[in-house]
Amino acid sequence: MKDPTTEHAGLAVRASDAERERTVDLLQRNFADGRLTQAELEERAGSAYKAQTRAELRDLTADLPTAQDQPPRPGMGLDPRLLCILLCVHPPAALVYWLLCRRNRSRVPLASG
Repeated sequence: MKDPTTEHAGLAVRASDAERERTVDLLQRNFADGRLTQAELEERAGSAYKAQTRAELRDLTADLPTAQDQPPRPGMGLDPRLLCILLCVHPPAALVYWLLCRRNRSRVPLASG
């Protein structure tokens, strides 16, 4: 059973540079996904770099999904229009593009459990 005092004390621990960077990375991913505006990103990132405790960092991302909550981004898919353009302009590049798309599509992550 967790002791609330210990749990609270863990948040009062001073934040490391690596924890600040992870928080900013999470903020940038959420900005890229459209959950934050440019102004919000700048404000929160500035606050993350100034944060002294883990609690301050947690508060900056409390309303955002974490990396574990977000579905994986889809891999590169074959764009038929791009393939046609490449076939007309530079056939060897079209072949490389087609092979890369096939390779990425065939990679299916294995379920762990």
